[in-house]
Amino acid sequence: MAELSTRPTSSCCSTDAQATCCEPAAKANCCGAGAAGGTCGCSAGEPQDIRETVRERYAAAAREAAGRTAAPVALAQADEAGLFGATLYDESETGGATDAAVNASLGCGVPTAVADLHPGETVLDLGSGGGADVLISARRVAPGGRAIGLDMTDEMLELARANAGEAGIDNADFVKGYLEDIPLPDASVDVVISNCVINLAADKRVVLAEAARVLRRGGRFAVSDVLADDDMDDATRTDMQQWTGCIAGALTEAEFRAALAAVGLVDVEIRPTHRVHEHAGSAIIRAKRP
Repeated sequence: MAELSTRPTSSCCSTDAQATCCEPAAKANCCGAGAAGGTCGCSAGEPQDIRETVRERYAAAAREAAGRTAAPVALAQADEAGLFGATLYDESETGGATDAAVNASLGCGVPTAVADLHPGETVLDLGSGGGADVLISARRVAPGGRAIGLDMTDEMLELARANAGEAGIDNADFVKGYLEDIPLPDASVDVVISNCVINLAADKRVVLAEAARVLRRGGRFAVSDVLADDDMDDATRTDMQQWTGCIAGALTEAEFRAALAAVGLVDVEIRPTHRVHEHAGSAIIRAKRP
């Protein structure tokens, strides 16, 4: 998902998170301390805080897409330049998805363009957002197939279901859950796709292990994601704004290859597509379960 910018705020945690993320004496400055680089709850190194910050950002994006927010979330300059989002989709690649679903995309690529989907297959989209890639997949795996979107954000799930209804797609499901704990049985899907979401997870290796777990034998992994340059500086890697913008949390190509191999996926193919940051680029990443 693409980088989002919001009006400046004094904290980086939600109200609920502030109730528990600091010692009682520090609650007044809890999230301000984390945002400034301290360790009080909101530093980029805390998995729960990363998840909550990401959830808040993309909930706001969903509200904006649905036209329900009083303080619009603006796409960053990178999105406006065509590095993220709807501009990456060719009209020939969007069959099944409404304009609203495609316009709500915050991804860095088009995984459905390289997933080689076939009728009768079951597809899982990790971090499905507004549902564009799920709806495109659902049309391609019909008849007999199914597309499942997994997202942790209620607002995104609501938006995706509305987009599916508008598109008249009846073989798509949207379920709430975390990438690190996919609520599906072992060996239950033929293809796992994702569009610039794996980099947002605090522990990508757990996410990839879950993706491998739900894939059937011979199943395919085909995602768009951001890869960090080998020389990405520490300041960028620990910047929460850069993390929610898909940059700081990204693995290098070597790290991604090693993580895929560690969970048993083979035939790894990584193809860079375009630069999205001074220290990172988007890539199509494919692999298979033996």
